[in-house]
Amino acid sequence: MLLKTSLRSFFAHKGRMVLSLLAIVLSVAFVSGTLVFSNTATGTFDKLFASTASDISVQAAEDKVTKDAEQAGKPSVIPPATAQKIAALPGVKTAVGQVFTQNATLVDPTTNKAVGPTTGAPTITGNWVDTPRKSLDITSGSAPKGADQIVLDADTAKKAKLQLGSKLRVITESGNYDFTISGIATFKTTNPGAALAFVDTETAQKDLIGATAYTSVEVYGDGTRSDEQLKADALSTLGTGFQVKTAQEQKDDNAKGVGGFLGFMKWAMLGFAAVSALVGGFLIVNTFSMLVAQRTREIGLLRAIGGSRSQVNQSVMVESLLLGVVGSTLGIGAGLGLAKLLILLMKAAGMDLTAATLEIDWSVPAAGYAVGIIVTLVAAWFPARRAGKISPIAALRDHGTPAEAKANRIRAAIGLVLTAGGAALLFGAAASTDAAKGGSLLGGGVLFTLIGFVVLGPLLATGVIRVLGAFLPALFGPSGRLAQRNAMRNPRRTGATAAALMIGLALVTGASIFTSSTVSSTNAQIDRSVGADYIVSAGRAPLTPAMVKAAQSTPGLSHLTEQKNVPAVITSPDGTTSERGLTAVSPSFTSDFRLPVKSGSTDTIATGGVTVDEDFATKHRIAVGDKLTVDYGHGHTQALPVGLIMAKGDSLFAGNFFVGISTVAKALPADQIPADAGLFGTAAAGSDKAKTLEALQKSLEAYPQLTVKDQAGYKKIVQSQLNTLLYMIYGLLGLAIIVAVLGVINTLALSVVERTREIGLLRAIGLSRRQLRRMIRLESVVIAVFGAVLGTGLGLGWGITAQRVLSGQGLNTLAIPTGTIIGILIASALVGLFAALLPAFRAGRMNVLAAIATD
Repeated sequence: MLLKTSLRSFFAHKGRMVLSLLAIVLSVAFVSGTLVFSNTATGTFDKLFASTASDISVQAAEDKVTKDAEQAGKPSVIPPATAQKIAALPGVKTAVGQVFTQNATLVDPTTNKAVGPTTGAPTITGNWVDTPRKSLDITSGSAPKGADQIVLDADTAKKAKLQLGSKLRVITESGNYDFTISGIATFKTTNPGAALAFVDTETAQKDLIGATAYTSVEVYGDGTRSDEQLKADALSTLGTGFQVKTAQEQKDDNAKGVGGFLGFMKWAMLGFAAVSALVGGFLIVNTFSMLVAQRTREIGLLRAIGGSRSQVNQSVMVESLLLGVVGSTLGIGAGLGLAKLLILLMKAAGMDLTAATLEIDWSVPAAGYAVGIIVTLVAAWFPARRAGKISPIAALRDHGTPAEAKANRIRAAIGLVLTAGGAALLFGAAASTDAAKGGSLLGGGVLFTLIGFVVLGPLLATGVIRVLGAFLPALFGPSGRLAQRNAMRNPRRTGATAAALMIGLALVTGASIFTSSTVSSTNAQIDRSVGADYIVSAGRAPLTPAMVKAAQSTPGLSHLTEQKNVPAVITSPDGTTSERGLTAVSPSFTSDFRLPVKSGSTDTIATGGVTVDEDFATKHRIAVGDKLTVDYGHGHTQALPVGLIMAKGDSLFAGNFFVGISTVAKALPADQIPADAGLFGTAAAGSDKAKTLEALQKSLEAYPQLTVKDQAGYKKIVQSQLNTLLYMIYGLLGLAIIVAVLGVINTLALSVVERTREIGLLRAIGLSRRQLRRMIRLESVVIAVFGAVLGTGLGLGWGITAQRVLSGQGLNTLAIPTGTIIGILIASALVGLFAALLPAFRAGRMNVLAAIATD
């Protein structure tokens, strides 16, 4: 009987649950779509790595120093004789020497534009050799032969509008080399987003690594010995100085590299899905609260004919369970569409997964149903519990419960305690000098203040809306007065509706303050610490000697400061080691940059000293004059005295060990000193800085991969990067805002149904349709602005505290984006207007007599 009653009630009121159902569908779709996309991408790459990995791969032994040296333009190589030794081992079918580097740049000489990914994926250039498990096949043209032919992958060729016979330039540390495209190669499975180019082996050795050697030897067995046996035999034969990886180890290493990005993307999206699910919970609370209120007589009759409190409670919970199951089922289906959309977006970014089959394992439906059902049941429990407490007599008389006043007092006490506790944590975080401790306090403060505001929302609604809506009667007459009173008549409902919007806008406001403060702090640090007029960078790639020479020839420059990232392991006097490496600079560095001095002198950089930052010195008890032991690898070590301890608070220099290039040259052979990572130029006295910038850009125009900016241009790059992050956060929070808007629509729509007789009476005594629609629109605007005010207040507190927590890490300038905050408040009013369109239209079309006759 209980189930039958619940089913009848559910289907009788299904129209009133549509928006709650939609909120569940959106939240579950976000979760299931993210999981399907992640599973599909991970599975696709696993298949790619498994199908292309050799049985064993032999490379030069790698440690932290040699790994960083390769990134700095010095790849580790092994002699050709290695391939011959490995090929002679029992169980080896073939051993292929390969040459690959990620430090070359591809350029279309006809347009002088860089060819390759712009999303951070690498450009890989190497030798084309036939192997049993190739990742690409040449589908057009032929393999490269001679010093002037090159093969390009099909995706890169299509994006750059290159074809067979097109010219392609390869820029490496040793020079610029022009080729003709002889073949187009297509990935067998999927393109991981990289650009790949191939020349023949002799050309690759000469142009890419400058040595008759290989970067690896890929070994394929004949099936008589396992990969582990082949690995053991190879290590025994080759001795020290080499590392050997089995096919599984290669797959794991490759998956780890791709998995880092995919994992971050997965958990970030799931985090925002959780926010939208939380917001959807408020919508569901409101839906069931209003349904319970509208069914007061029905519940009273159930109680009067013998229904117990638990049965009433269970009836509402069964309805919510049905809602959760249906919403979750639809959401999982919608998630498959979202996964397809994400795959298309990744294709636009360069990662082609369109040929992959969607991978749906048990975790997808499990997570989808868990999110949808649990959120729905938890949200419906509060109205269900309230319904169970209604007595038969009170229900039949349509009166509220007498415990409402007591419940409000309890709510106020809990809300004040939570908010006060959260505020105390935020104050503690802002006052903390330890960033880690401050971050922990900030997290607790955000959680407690959020919960506190949610609990206090209904109690704040009456007072705040009285202030926000004070002008409505004067501007809009009876419609304005009715709108203000309607918004205040049920504070619990208004508070829950506004809370949904509050959460999303609080996160938006906090993120805006953080990014604005970061931009302002970075700009202030550049103005305070950087004296150089121009900055030349190739991103993660090194600058070639030809680039440096071209920049040095620019007229109007006083000097150029070179900066090199030198891989090294640094040992402190207390015996601890750091793998940060050194930053080697020209003598002019101290005139181009104003280092913050805690103790010591900047002059020591040019005379053989090394700098450390204040936090590092404090942690390891280092004073000026103490010596650090530097291990450059390959047996090269050096003891350097600390000549300067840099004061903390400037993120441009924190974490760097500055040392003179001439100092590093005393310990490292010239051919092992890394290429320049950046150049800093200063205009000569009396020269036109703008014209000198143009001249510098002209000198380096043959290298389109370089970024050549003055200080103002560099600031714009920083701001653009942070804005990209902020817009991504806005986009992901957009789902929560959409669900919140659905909540406003839902509240108004159900409110119109609840107040049908009242609306009819208002129309009967002279309220026009236009005035009625205006009343509902104004009520919606007031609720939305109320949520925006609470959200903005919370976001301000969170953002300001975050800036104070990180002030010691360089985020020392607080910037509050006033324009953004004003825009949020205006947008919230527009959201309110939009949300009221359908409910207001429906209310205006009501038949007056039918509305008055409604029970």
